Amino acid sequence: MNLLKDPNKRKWVIVATMFIAIICNYLDRQLLSILKPEILEHFGIGDMQYAWIVNVFLICYALMYPVSGILVDRFGPKRVMLAGIAVWSLACIGGGLAQTVWQFAVCRGILGLAEPTIFAGQLVAVTLWFEKRQRATANSLCTVGGSLGAVIAPLVIAWLMRWFSNWQEVFLVAGVAGLVIAGLWMVVYRTPSQEILDRTVNVDRMTSSGEEQKSFTLGGLFRTRTLWGAFLIRLISDPVWYFCCFWLPGYLRGMGEAQNLTHEQTLNMIQWIGGIPFLVGALGGILTSVWSDSMIKRGRSALSARKVMLMAVVVVAPLCAAVPYVGASETLSFAWRVGLVVAIFSLVAVMCLSWLYTLPVVLAETFPIKNVASVMGICCGAGALGSVVFNQFVGSIPSEAWYTLFAIMGTLHIIAAVVLWKMVRPESPETK
Repeated sequence: MNLLKDPNKRKWVIVATMFIAIICNYLDRQLLSILKPEILEHFGIGDMQYAWIVNVFLICYALMYPVSGILVDRFGPKRVMLAGIAVWSLACIGGGLAQTVWQFAVCRGILGLAEPTIFAGQLVAVTLWFEKRQRATANSLCTVGGSLGAVIAPLVIAWLMRWFSNWQEVFLVAGVAGLVIAGLWMVVYRTPSQEILDRTVNVDRMTSSGEEQKSFTLGGLFRTRTLWGAFLIRLISDPVWYFCCFWLPGYLRGMGEAQNLTHEQTLNMIQWIGGIPFLVGALGGILTSVWSDSMIKRGRSALSARKVMLMAVVVVAPLCAAVPYVGASETLSFAWRVGLVVAIFSLVAVMCLSWLYTLPVVLAETFPIKNVASVMGICCGAGALGSVVFNQFVGSIPSEAWYTLFAIMGTLHIIAAVVLWKMVRPESPETK
């Protein structure tokens, strides 16, 4: 294939493959929430048991993130991502074949263990293949697959449910598709040549004396200010994005139910408008990444460009506090209220995804390449852990307390921006 013979074309094929794999990742993840009524009816369980199944996934996901980063640093992105894609696809197939709710929960746990591998591996692959001036753009094009997966999941899964006779077959098809992507990854990816590495990472691995930059030990990483800064940033800011993923559809449907819409009517409403914030957020996240890359091309330092962009998008954070007031307004029509809530969350999604797309690039540019995946895994694990706790908090508070909840959400990225400004800096063992 000519695309694979030319390294400048191959790197974009690699990006496209990771983009497709991340779409598959999110589709497999969304199967449970979209097919919830059918799954609960099949196993004869209720919302409490469903919540535990979700938490099994999230806890395994949080625990495996740091481990997946260490594995990528040790064995490289090709092997770890190949194993991860194959295992989560087999777990999806296993969920479709499960005979009991316990078997199903175990498969969801395995899915949670396997899925983080692609995000740690993807960051290292982008860092190895792309120079700084293209890195944020390439990384955002990969990770936008998650947002696109969230957008198209309701449409694709609903179509598959109409095509096949039951939800189990949908799980099987999704798992087989993942195995095909694993095979594609095995063919497409290879370690870049020395010439490419000299342009991408080796230029940053050389000290002023011409020696190769050393890497941190795992213990040494935890003694760096930047690791703890990034850890706090993800712990604080990730819950806002997870709220968009897990609670926004239900909030919009609740607005419809308050207008006496039927279950089917609110479901149809979500099918067509529920994906708008994710689509707008994905496009905005790409554009802000391009903006930060363009600042570097004009001569600004990489870290400064990333910080300027991330600080700029935080201006929309306080809009979160307006959501419950808009949703409960008696002076606006239902269509206007829903439209404004979707518009606010579209802007919030741009902010969230700008941070989620670019913060990994910041880590890749502030730590030695041999430590990047480990740092990524540790920090993303913190984000998942914070989201588990936040998710439990959201589910336990009464509806009247949501005014306070949205006000809190409006401050989280502002706090994260202060941490970014004060704590994140280039790290090197030579400076210790």
